Amino acid sequence: MLIARDLGVMRDGKRVLANVELALAPGQVLGVLGPNGAGKSTLMAALCGELGPTHGQVLLDGLPLDQWRGPERARRLAVLPQISTLNFAFKVEEVVAMGRLPHASGQQLDDEIVQHCLAAADALHLLARSYLTLSGGERQRVHLARVLAQVWPGEEGQVLLLDEPTSALDPLHQHTTLLAVRAFADRGGAVMVILHDLNLAARYCDRLLLLNQGNAPLSGTPQQVLTPEALESVFGLDVLVQPHPERGHPLVIAR
Repeated sequence: MLIARDLGVMRDGKRVLANVELALAPGQVLGVLGPNGAGKSTLMAALCGELGPTHGQVLLDGLPLDQWRGPERARRLAVLPQISTLNFAFKVEEVVAMGRLPHASGQQLDDEIVQHCLAAADALHLLARSYLTLSGGERQRVHLARVLAQVWPGEEGQVLLLDEPTSALDPLHQHTTLLAVRAFADRGGAVMVILHDLNLAARYCDRLLLLNQGNAPLSGTPQQVLTPEALESVFGLDVLVQPHPERGHPLVIAR
């Protein structure tokens, strides 16, 4: 389990994150919502160790994150940043295989895992393509396959952090991406995903954390968080919230 306790971050003398509490539980997807500049990417950076907290701490299975050795942490915690850059003409399968570098599982097993992860990201048809020839959405799906390969298959004790994984995707692949994330959690992994689409968050997340100006004023189930009052307070958005006619989760409609 990945836990943040009283997490705070200062940048250039300015508070960008304060007093955040969260726990990523096995088998669950936590969605993080908030307006631009709310502190979502800063939270991600602090949770993965890229950015040291000013106060509070991050624990992975009870041990402070900075006490984990690099390869051991990489086998337990994978991160998909908002922007992943790669300027070399690697084949798609070579990019995904980079996720297997912390492991010593052998070429045959690694090749099988690469295939599974590409299929999960709906990118298996891109095998043998040069990464540089791919569209933005295709590249995003290949990087999803790469981080899935790093912590495949998603057993208890493995954590996936994703920063806007659907930002460059068409509607179909927004859903296939989040279905892959959901399947990872259903196998026992823990997931945190930053999203801007409120309805995708309601559909795929077990719990939501609402961030605003570095604070986390509200967390809970989608039904508890996605209320007209909360969304107007944080986003300044006047909405109607109704149960989805088939699935029952909140459906947010802008007035």
